[in-house]
Order: sequence, then C-alpha cells, then structure tokens
Amino acid sequence: MTPFVTDVSAPAKRFLAALLPLAFLSAPLPLLAQPASQASADDLPLEEIQTFAEVFERIKRGYVEEVDDRTLLRNAMRGMLSELDPHSAYLDEEEYQSLRESTQGEFGGIGIEVGMENGQLMVVTPIDDTPASRAGLLSRDVIIAIDGTPTDSMSLQEAVTMMRGEPGSQLRISVLRTGEETPRSFTLTREVIRSESVKHELLEPGYGYLRISQFQSRTPEQARQAIERMQRDAPLEGLILDLRNNPGGVLQAAAGVADLFLDSGLIVYTEGRLADTAMSFSASRDTPAGDVPLVVLINSGSASAAEIVAGALQDQRRGVIMGTDSFGKGSVQQIMPLGNGEGLKLTTALYYTPNGRSIQAQGIEPDVEVVRGRLELAESRLELRESDLDGHLGAQQPMTQSRQSASERLRDDYQMSEALNLLKALNVVDRRRR
Repeated sequence: MTPFVTDVSAPAKRFLAALLPLAFLSAPLPLLAQPASQASADDLPLEEIQTFAEVFERIKRGYVEEVDDRTLLRNAMRGMLSELDPHSAYLDEEEYQSLRESTQGEFGGIGIEVGMENGQLMVVTPIDDTPASRAGLLSRDVIIAIDGTPTDSMSLQEAVTMMRGEPGSQLRISVLRTGEETPRSFTLTREVIRSESVKHELLEPGYGYLRISQFQSRTPEQARQAIERMQRDAPLEGLILDLRNNPGGVLQAAAGVADLFLDSGLIVYTEGRLADTAMSFSASRDTPAGDVPLVVLINSGSASAAEIVAGALQDQRRGVIMGTDSFGKGSVQQIMPLGNGEGLKLTTALYYTPNGRSIQAQGIEPDVEVVRGRLELAESRLELRESDLDGHLGAQQPMTQSRQSASERLRDDYQMSEALNLLKALNVVDRRRR
C-alpha cells in the first residue's frame, strides 16, 4: 500500500488536527502513516482524511482564483450531505430561515415544491393559487434552467434559494415536459406565498370536498374546523379528501389529519438508526368525520406526508384511494439547528404504513385508478330538455352561484367527478343493505 504523504503545509496539518479525534491530537503527523488495515474498525479512515487534506491544500495553492478556507469547508459540507440522498442538505442561515418559513406557511417565491430525481431538478408539485400553479407548471416538469443558469450541476438548496426572492421580482425558468422535445419558458412574478393549507366546500347537498395542499403545523385543526362547518346544517353523506399535488410537510400534521377519520389503530411509524427516530402515531377515539364514506384523491404529486395519510386510510380500509400512483417519498428529515445560526436537513428515518409497507421509491397505488382529465359531453340533436322549450316555466329555486361553480369544477375535473359518483354509489349500496 502506498504510504501517506506527510509533506503537507501548516494549514493542512491544522485541518487534519481539527478532524481527528482527541486521541490523535498529541501524535506527530508521521504517525498517521500506518496502513488502513491496521486501524480499528471504530477509527476514522485516516487515508481518506489525509487525501481530503491534500485535495484541500491543492485547491488552496493551485485553483485559478483564490478561495478562502471558509468557502472550501462549506462546500465540502454541502457535498458531504448532498451525496447521501436528494433530501439531506447543509443549510446556511438564509436557507435555514427559508425552510422554517415554508413550514410555517409564509415565504416569498413562486409557490413550487421541487426535488431531485436522477440528478435532475424536478417539480414535485405547484402549490395551489400561486404564480407557479397559475402559469401551468405541472408535477414532474424538469427544470433545466433558472434565470438562464443551467441546473445540471446545481444542488437542491441552491435551486430553492434562487427561486425564493423579494415579492414583485421576476423569475425565469425553463422546463422540459414529459413527451416534449422543446423546453418551455415561464416568466413568473414572485409573491408572498401565504399558503392556506385547507379549503373546503359542499359540491352538492350532503357531499363535501376537503382540499389539503400541504401539511403545516395548523393543518389538522384547520381540517377539523372545515369538516365541522360542512356538517353544521346536516350530516355529510360522503366526503372527498383531495391530496393531489400535496408535497407533504410536517409528519405530526399528517398523523393529526389521518386521526380525523380514524378512531383507533396505528397511523404511521418510523424507524431509524437512533433511538429517538423510532416513533409511532395511533388514532384517538375523537373523530369529527365518524363513519362518513370517504374517497381520497392522489396523484404523482402526492408525496411524503400526503402518502402517510393515504397509506393509513388505505391500510385501515377507511376510504377508497382513487387517482394515480403517488410520488414515493417515504423518508423522514429532521431539521437540526447548528450553533452558528445555520442548520442541517438530515434524513434520519423511513416511515411505514400500519401494515408495515415502506413506500420509499414505490408510492401508494390507488384502489381505483383514474387519470386526470376533463369531462366532455357529446353534443346530440336528439337531446331535448324542458329548459330548451320556448315559454317554459322558470324553476322555483334557481341554482345558486356556489352550486353552479361546483358543477363547473366537476366538469373540468374528471377525477373529482368520478369520486363523487363513487360516493353516491356507495350510499345507494349501503341503503339497500339496511
């Protein structure tokens, strides 16, 4: 084996000393030249540390531009974390604050959740009612450039930082869509993204719609209030829980939302190397949704916490999962603050559904597969209704604006329309069994 090179400069020696355990600090540098095979399994890999120091020194001496030690060390830490998995990252102070803001539900940007897949920056989902969703960005669009800068060598955190910015400023991104050869260019104006994570409405009397766009700290309570409002005048006969294009969020929030529909049993559990990463969440008896028939909508943009909810409801047979396969992010990240005001986002565990399924890189498979589309009614000259006749009597109770709006949304959203039809069918079958 080639011996260690011991002719390194003083800065490199100091760098080595900072990395080595205290047991080595008093040893002269040539002592580190022992072959790696003689080292204990618990010792640091001295050869790799020496190589690291050598690379560090050569960059310091020979790189075309002068680079300070702080920059080199930060880049080393970023690389160390980014090579673990697509979700682990070193966060500088700005990135750390940005992540905290997004978890709390307010930040400046275009309203898009992104991830890395096979080295490509990809749209996981656009957040509802944001510049990204209004511009027409779709899940699985590959972002190839941000403000003219190619993303092929860009880390996830660098991309997020570039897309965040002052409200009113513009951002130009180029994306490559599946099945297309020519990139699309979008110019978006950043806004203050105050993402209300829960929306609700009655599609028809007795049939509710609950949309959760992401899981924030207050999402379970907001969802509970929405369900109670929809049941204020009359009990619900069916409910659609829409988790499409939901990028995830806080693990505890996902468990809290699932608990709104379950009165017992396991919701999710996590397993990692450390004792404090092993957690489990079970349902409580207090559930505002009771036994209301439930259809859960998912698609390829449903990730992480959204998959926790869908997986729990599917395993406990509490509802019918409808749509297309989910994203498949089954890992848990912890945000760890550092003493310098910065932080780490580190993957520390995998989560499992009540039946022990890990959906990492697999996703949730729906019980009923329905692709997204638009309901088109074929025109026919033979169809004639009372309202088409001249001089017909007017309705005693004209359709309200809210019902008309819901009807238009059902026409534009085939998956939602099919979910409502399924809920009605379930109620018909249930009544016949009584």
